[in-house]
Amino acid sequence: MKNNRAIISVKNLVKNYDAFEAVKGISFEVYEHEIFGLLGPNGAGKTTTLEIIETLREKTSGEILVDDLDVDKDASAIKRIIGVQLQAAGYYPNLNLTELLELFGGLYNVNINPAEMLAKVNLQDKAKAKYKELSGGQKQRFSIATTLINSPKVIFLDEPTTGLDPQARRNLWDLIIEIRNNGTTVVITTHYMDEAEQLCDRVAFVESGEIIALDTPDHLIDNLVASGFERKKEVKKANLEDVFINLTGRAWRDN
Repeated sequence: MKNNRAIISVKNLVKNYDAFEAVKGISFEVYEHEIFGLLGPNGAGKTTTLEIIETLREKTSGEILVDDLDVDKDASAIKRIIGVQLQAAGYYPNLNLTELLELFGGLYNVNINPAEMLAKVNLQDKAKAKYKELSGGQKQRFSIATTLINSPKVIFLDEPTTGLDPQARRNLWDLIIEIRNNGTTVVITTHYMDEAEQLCDRVAFVESGEIIALDTPDHLIDNLVASGFERKKEVKKANLEDVFINLTGRAWRDN
């Protein structure tokens, strides 16, 4: 974490769907140049919260600022400084990667160099490949490339490594860390706690529309241990995924 300036500020956010309270007055900040994890079970309110910050969904009440811009008054300006990872349905499957990047560049009204964008995510050899021809890991890396088209200050990644094999997963971790190190704030959701522990500077746990814990992974783990918690199984210095990576390597491959 580089500094404590809040690039995202959420205060007393509420979202109701008729009588159902999806988000119940949550408040938190995301600091500039950190990787921030929003964690919790399905239906906890994570996606709703992110979509409101991304200006994709209306809030019921509360205040949200993104780089000091108000979501109520400055939605267009916010859209210009954030990058949102699209799901697979957002791409034209018969266009090649260069054509897709040029299309998105046109939508953002920015001039981009597709080859440079693809090199950032190690897909320079796939410039003429169609999106539908890519493997799962390649599709995820390409989707992250599209979030960087407008040189955003913040990118939002929604479960970016779901369904990937261990190599592709670790490669994507390295990519996300590199993006943060290059000055972009990253907000991530994931169901993989080891991923959050490795990547995130801080995490917030959301349950039933409320934040029930927010801290660094180390502090949260230390507090649990201090409360008397012990794992039933002895913790080894490595796990089976480490064995897999050690045996098969970490090199980028067609995954």
